Amino acid sequence: MSDSSRSSRETAEGAGWGSAEPGAYRQLMPPRTEKISWLDPRMLWAARNGVLASWLGDPTAGVRARWTAQRAAAGAPDDKVIRRDEPDRFSFLVLGDTGEGDEPQYAVVPGLLKEGRDTAFAILASDVIYPVGSADDYDAKFFRPYRDYRAPIYAIPGNHDWYEDLAGFMRVFCDDAPPLPPAPAPRPLTRAWLRSLLWHRPRPGDGGRLAEARTLRSAPAQQAVQPGPYWAIDAGPVRIVGIDTGLLGTVDAEQGAWLREISRGPRPKILVTGSPLYVDGAYHPCPIEGGGTVDDIVRDPGHHYVAAIGGDIHNYQRYPVRLDDGRTLQYVVAGGSGAFTHATHTIPRVDVAGVTERDFRCYPLRGDSLAFYSALYGRRLRLRRFFALTEAEAMAVIAERLGIGPTRAPGTPARVTRRMRLVAGVLGTGRRPDRGKRFRLPVRKAYTSVFSPGSATYSPPFFKSFLRVDVSPEAVRLRCHAATGLRAHEVDPPVEDEVTIPLT
Repeated sequence: MSDSSRSSRETAEGAGWGSAEPGAYRQLMPPRTEKISWLDPRMLWAARNGVLASWLGDPTAGVRARWTAQRAAAGAPDDKVIRRDEPDRFSFLVLGDTGEGDEPQYAVVPGLLKEGRDTAFAILASDVIYPVGSADDYDAKFFRPYRDYRAPIYAIPGNHDWYEDLAGFMRVFCDDAPPLPPAPAPRPLTRAWLRSLLWHRPRPGDGGRLAEARTLRSAPAQQAVQPGPYWAIDAGPVRIVGIDTGLLGTVDAEQGAWLREISRGPRPKILVTGSPLYVDGAYHPCPIEGGGTVDDIVRDPGHHYVAAIGGDIHNYQRYPVRLDDGRTLQYVVAGGSGAFTHATHTIPRVDVAGVTERDFRCYPLRGDSLAFYSALYGRRLRLRRFFALTEAEAMAVIAERLGIGPTRAPGTPARVTRRMRLVAGVLGTGRRPDRGKRFRLPVRKAYTSVFSPGSATYSPPFFKSFLRVDVSPEAVRLRCHAATGLRAHEVDPPVEDEVTIPLT
């Protein structure tokens, strides 16, 4: 095995550092692609609905209820269960936060096609289309990249898919659902009235190119119809439950009641959600309107959940949480399949729900994340000689700040200097809890917001990832595969993490 085909936990070349042959993913891309930048005021204005919902009230629950009522009237099953005729042993893929339509998204495709060639279906977990879920964006950001994946694709929406009230998502995934009729006008001079004045809506004629785009995934074996934005899939011995957390990462009362009902029974279950329950070393149980949380349902021993997989955050993380009754639930973040990479070096030393650094896994490794960001901002600020850290320097300063051992097979350790410490601090690198009191989470998030990519990077390594899940009557095996944009990793996608979850 060459160094470049090993994982990032084994070699720097396995992470994508050093000179290596670029991948062939660019051959899959359209001649012109949209460059998304979250530093562009026009992009931020188009994506304003999340801010408006947090300030002026969130209309998501009402819109979702209208969509589900429409689908029920069209014949969707009341229990929202997709029943697939799979054998007791089958596999599926999970991708998260895919749809920027640029180099990082397409760099995932060759490895995905290789590892997914024998899978029964794929699931997109959150943010299918950036920036605002427009129907015409599905061509370059969904149908074209996955045209050679020969199995059905199901999806749960993320907040970006909701920025146009889910219209594009419902047309693509829910049997070409027609637009909702206009809602009654709100009473003047109310918060809802002000929100309606400012609300972003689809542009006239959006979706005009959708029929042509569908021809890229028109084979009968590729077709999938789901009953709405939330659903369950019965396949082999497991039930996969997908929930829609809308604009603000919550679940409405109607969906919560469905989730409680669909979760009953002894069948092993896997949750897929747009809002991860454990992320960045913190717990986010996801409130349900009217009381309770999604995690209350997941932890209930009568519901038999074995894993909860969430998108939204653009990297990979895993937290094996041991419950009071002795079971271990795998909480996974899997949003690294296309959109710009969220930093992992900002994650403080993990100590949450009994999960410590010994148990926690992430990709990219924190040192690789810090090296990636330091090079990015060295270029942007034209301070490469000062700002850019080598991967060895980044690994060394991460180990010092967090008080952990090396996460890569040890080589010659780099000596930590004042410059390295300063760069790590400016880029929001996490700390040990006993040293982080003056660097509390809100401050760290502020650093992360200022020094985040804001737009995708266009040359490898990209540090993207996807999951392959293998199911049998005895166990579920979950593997995180890396996609760096390098040819060696297209041919043989490295396994960055693997866990086997017993079902018996």
